[in-house]
Amino acid sequence: MTEAGTILVEVAYAEPRRQFLRALRVPVGSTVAQVIAASGVERECGIDANGLSVGLWSKPVARDACAHEGDRVEIYRPLKIDPKEARRLRAQRR
Repeated sequence: MTEAGTILVEVAYAEPRRQFLRALRVPVGSTVAQVIAASGVERECGIDANGLSVGLWSKPVARDACAHEGDRVEIYRPLKIDPKEARRLRAQRR
């Protein structure tokens, strides 16, 4: 059931031991930042999403980008180590 003037979106955030995925309805024209705020991910996961990168369906976007029906807003944690460096270190250990 759709509500007039709203869109259905998801917010995703993952850590090594827990994941956050929530579907919610937000007003048409909501920005990525507004969707994140409405999701409650910051409170529930104890993070400050302002310092983290965000994207829509694995594509980085600005926080003021408009979300659309069916979008998946993703919050990305910073990498602890460059993937190439991690592979090199694993190869050295073998």
